[in-house]
Amino acid sequence: MEVKGIFGPVMLAHYVYLGLVLWSIAFPERRVWPPLEPRSWKYGLSWGVFVLAAGGDVLLMVRDWNTWLDVGGVRFYAGVPLVVVGLLLLAWGVYTLGVYRTSGLAGTFVREGPYRFTRNPQYVGDIFLCLGLIGVANSLHATAGLVLLILAFVAMPLAEELWLEEAYGDAYRAYKMTTPRFL
Repeated sequence: MEVKGIFGPVMLAHYVYLGLVLWSIAFPERRVWPPLEPRSWKYGLSWGVFVLAAGGDVLLMVRDWNTWLDVGGVRFYAGVPLVVVGLLLLAWGVYTLGVYRTSGLAGTFVREGPYRFTRNPQYVGDIFLCLGLIGVANSLHATAGLVLLILAFVAMPLAEELWLEEAYGDAYRAYKMTTPRFL
């Protein structure tokens, strides 16, 4: 399948995903993210659209590899370290929080591990990962999707913070005062 044939559906998945996050910010009483309950339509919709968007980015990277800018191997010197740092931070956050809570499900409040330094280490890792992949892949088509994914990762904490305040009250409000949202 040519890039032209998959680019539109992949971008649609990104816009839907970003739309779900923005909807959750605008209408917190009807939020889709975080889904909080496994086997709910919110959980299936959120993760299904994310998998379509991120999987589409991978497909675009493979099909459109190194077709954008004539930068030679320089892209690897910046991109690979960002990918590695992003993956390590993401893995540390998942390990500390656990897979269950990482997927947007309710659980206990965590302030240790990377959560001592940032309230959203996994999103920071995701953003670094996406930025690194933009450099390494050198694909305009993949960059378009990855930029939308980065925007979603920047917006997602705004959708989560109201719920976190409702769930953890003063403990979370105090945490917000001492720990930055990102870096």
